[in-house]
Amino acid sequence: MPKLNLDDFLPYRLSIASNRVSSAIATAYQSLFGLKIPEWRLIAVIAEGEGMTQQALGSATRMDKVTVSRAAIALYGRGLVQRKPNPDDQRSHLLSLTAAGKALYDSVTPKALALEKQVFAGFSAAEIAMFRGLLDRVEASAEKIDPE
Repeated sequence: MPKLNLDDFLPYRLSIASNRVSSAIATAYQSLFGLKIPEWRLIAVIAEGEGMTQQALGSATRMDKVTVSRAAIALYGRGLVQRKPNPDDQRSHLLSLTAAGKALYDSVTPKALALEKQVFAGFSAAEIAMFRGLLDRVEASAEKIDPE
């Protein structure tokens, strides 16, 4: 019977790398902007496509319903998002950024891009392009196993 060594198990290594990067970014977002990672993800996704339901946000961010709901409540409480009736479904609301939410997005975005640059500073443009391609392939392969 084969033995599993976590340090050689790629799903584990991918998770560890993701957690380390997220933790480093979360520290910066929390200290500079008072944002948790799920809150920033919602702001970023809403900024890309105004008027989204929480269900659509969950799909776009790959976060569970509870995490999306908590982040949306926190952002609403801070006046960063607003809720509008959904003309297509009276049981849900569309979330969009308020002026304060847009201003925060405009403040966070340069820092997010700088953090990305810092994390990948030791990589060439070709390596980053290859890494993006590999991530796309990993995600597509995982989706075949668990399409959600």
